[in-house]
Amino acid sequence: MQKNTTGWIVTGVGAAVTGVGALVGGSLGAGIAGFGLAHVVLGVLDNFRPTVRR
Repeated sequence: MQKNTTGWIVTGVGAAVTGVGALVGGSLGAGIAGFGLAHVVLGVLDNFRPTVRR
C-alpha cells in the first residue's frame, strides 16, 4: 500500500457518508453528514502527515 492510500480511502468514505446524510435530511441527516465531514477532514489531514522513515 502506498503512503497516502489510507487517507484517500477515509476521505472517500467520508464523502459518501456526507452524501447519504444529505439525502436523509432532517436532524438525523445533519448528524450523519457531520460524521462524514469529520472523516473527510481527518482523511485530508492524514494525507499531509509526514511519513516515518526507518
